[in-house]
Amino acid sequence: MADPRIHHTTSHHVTWITLDRPEVRNALAPADRDHLIGLLDEASRTPAARAVVITGSGGAFCAGADLRGTAAGGERVAGDIARTLRDGAQRLITAVLDCEKPVVAAVNGTAAGIGAHLALACDLVLAAESASFIEVFARRGLVPDGAGAYLLPRLVGPQRAKELMFFGDALAAADAERLGLVNRVVADADLEKTARAWAERLAAGPTRALALTKQLVNASLDSGRATALAAEAAAQEINMATRDAQEGISSFVERRTPTFEGR
Repeated sequence: MADPRIHHTTSHHVTWITLDRPEVRNALAPADRDHLIGLLDEASRTPAARAVVITGSGGAFCAGADLRGTAAGGERVAGDIARTLRDGAQRLITAVLDCEKPVVAAVNGTAAGIGAHLALACDLVLAAESASFIEVFARRGLVPDGAGAYLLPRLVGPQRAKELMFFGDALAAADAERLGLVNRVVADADLEKTARAWAERLAAGPTRALALTKQLVNASLDSGRATALAAEAAAQEINMATRDAQEGISSFVERRTPTFEGR
């Protein structure tokens, strides 16, 4: 059954996912989060989807987790919190990182908490001039979740990451771009057009080669040189068996523009 709070369409080989709960600034309830994970998994499996865009409706990208009804109280079993985190926020970020198609975040407004981490886990991040990123956890007496302490230091270094997380100040889009959290900032009116152009360009590319490149880059942050080079060799072995690799080589020899099929 379609979830009216998350809209998705696939056109020109781009799956466009829109969070649509403007009344709570697109905060993610558990059902929304699970649906989003399912859509990312489906994009990986579906040949028709060769790139993904995630954005929000209204004036927010995603205000974080919907915490209504989760206030402290009641009896908990040991391990409940960790289990909930593994099955929830961590699984969402992993779904983005492991999606076999390039994922573009089109950040149209506030991205806070897990919403910020959702954006930063994407392969490319476009932000409207009015967008902002907020590590809101310390404001609520919470420890960052959703892989924030994994993602941020890798993007901006440990000192900057701690500054953002300790103070919880809103980071304007231009400052996020300066720090390397955002690929490009565009006028609000140009965000959708730019995201669509980037995604369609990715969708026209060699899909398996892009997936393998994504895996190599993501894994390189956690591996040594020998492991990284072995992974590179294995990825080359796999990719050279694809039609797109053969098309790329043929087009080079024949001095023409390649036409990739995503296989």
